[in-house]
Formats: sequence, C-alpha cells, structure tokens
Amino acid sequence: MGNGAWSDESYRAAATFRRRSGAADFGYSDDVRRRPASQWRAHPTLDPKDVGVRESRDSAEHPNSTPIAVFFDVTGSMGTVPRQMQAELAKLHGLLQRKGYAEDPQIMFGALGDADTDYVPLQVGQFESDNRMDEQLRSIFLEGNGGGQLSESYELAAYFMARHTATDAWEKRGKKGYLFVIGDEMGKPRLRARYVRDLIGDRLPRDLDSAALWREVQERWEVFFVLPKQTAHFDNPKVNGYWADVLGERLLRLEDPTAVCDLIALTVGLLEDAINLDEGLEDLREVGSSSGPAVGRALATVGARGGSGGAGTTTLPAALARDLDAPDDLA
Repeated sequence: MGNGAWSDESYRAAATFRRRSGAADFGYSDDVRRRPASQWRAHPTLDPKDVGVRESRDSAEHPNSTPIAVFFDVTGSMGTVPRQMQAELAKLHGLLQRKGYAEDPQIMFGALGDADTDYVPLQVGQFESDNRMDEQLRSIFLEGNGGGQLSESYELAAYFMARHTATDAWEKRGKKGYLFVIGDEMGKPRLRARYVRDLIGDRLPRDLDSAALWREVQERWEVFFVLPKQTAHFDNPKVNGYWADVLGERLLRLEDPTAVCDLIALTVGLLEDAINLDEGLEDLREVGSSSGPAVGRALATVGARGGSGGAGTTTLPAALARDLDAPDDLA
C-alpha cells in the first residue's frame, strides 16, 4: 500500500461536506454503537484477522517510503484522541512532507483496547500516502470500554507490528519505521495465545512474554509510548514506571492531549535528522500551533542527532527552557 498523494484541498472539502450534510466524522463508530454490543465489530478495512501483513512499499511515486504507525488506546476518555488527531491530519502531513521531516511518509492507524473485556480490542489499518489515511482513521470504532484494571492490551500492537508488517525501508535500506502507541495505562504482563488466535488468526503454542515482544518490535521499529495528560494516570508512578522500564526515554509525557500530531511530527523529524528541537518548535509557531511548550517538554530527552538507530539525549537551550517554564504557555 502507500500509493497516491495527500491533498489538503480534498481533506477540507470532505470535512465541509460532512458538516453540511450532518454526517459524523466517525460515522462507522457511531453506527456500531447503536447496535447491541454482541454485534460490535471492527470496520472490514481495519479487521486484523487473517490479513497476512500490512506493507509499506516504495513506488515510482514514493521511492523512499517512511512507514509510520499510530495506535490509539480507545478505552474510556482516551477515545477523544483519535478525534483530535483527525482534525489535525493536514498539519501532520504538512510538517512531515512539506517541511521535509520525512521522505515519502506512509501512515497507518490502529486502535487498541482490553482483550480481557472488550469486543474489539485490536484494529489495524493500511499504510497510506494519500487521503485514504483520513478515511481509515475515521473508520476506527471508538469502543470506550476497558477493563478498569490499570492495564490495556498494548502488547497486541507490538505483536502485530513485529510479525505482521513488511517495509521496504527495512528490507532495502535497513531503516527502522516509526511506531507510536498512545495510551494512559500499563500493558499486560503476557499476551495470551488464544487472543492472538481469535483476533489475528495465528496459532501459537504458548502465551508470550510482553517484555520480550516489545524488545522484538524494536528490532525494526522506533517505538514510542505517548502518555497524554488526559486522566489521573498521567502522574501515576506505576504507569510511568512501567513504560520507563519498557521503553526508557521513549516514554513521551504530553501535557497537551490535543498536540499528538505535533508531537509525532517533531519526533520523526528529530530522528530523521531533519531538524533540531528549536527548529521544530519554530515550525510549530509558523503553522499557528500553540503546543510548542508541551511538545518541547515531551521531547526534552529525545536527541536531535539520534538517527534511525536510536535517540540520544539532549537538554533544552536556556532561552527555550525559560519559555517552557512560563505558566501562560501551558494554557
């Protein structure tokens, strides 16, 4: 997948048409929620069962594809994040491509829940370069449940990305793609074999250790966990400690939940060596975003010269640090 080209004009026209016709941005989700829960299903284009692999491939149109996967926790209040990101897609694509943060970006969206309790705990789209990425994002079912156990089945994303994706970036150039998981709880200690069978179709001889899965997926993907300040879990030491143990500095604590697009764009730009942090924050100001302070804090430990092999650490310039400490900047 990954053919075609993104059009801001088509994106805006589609949004205008939906508003004028009274159609919901996330119409599939709204339709499904009107049915009995026993009939809840992932959209056919996001159903991971027996899909084989999701591919990010080069083409004459996009000769140097950069795969980017974004998985949302859609339990509880986290279901608002996909809606916020859908409204900012044009900005994300503009920063990635027009600002030169990444060559030929191909974006895949997915969603996660709690496999112990939810009807649709895993949804996985395709890697897209054009406005179909908007369509797949709006096709996510926002289930809104979760198990209430301070953990969700984030390891399903690790398993799928490790064993059911193929990219020319890696196979031709030895270059990792990008995986962002956006959530507010811990993962499960193990991925049960029966969940993999029921949701994806793979038959495993035994349950899998989740920590080993996260190590496995990092062999081919630059993995980040984005923790938005959206629930009481933002400062929960168990949640923060869990992801710090799993991913180290790749835990990105985001004070502004509406800034997910900005954070993803600048993170990719930093690791692609396309920008440094100051340049990225200036780009945000240029496009009219007020999220710079929150994004700057989230990225304070991600090195601008980390490259695709892994980010280093950096400290904020003194002037920028003073700006970020100003209370008004966090409004």
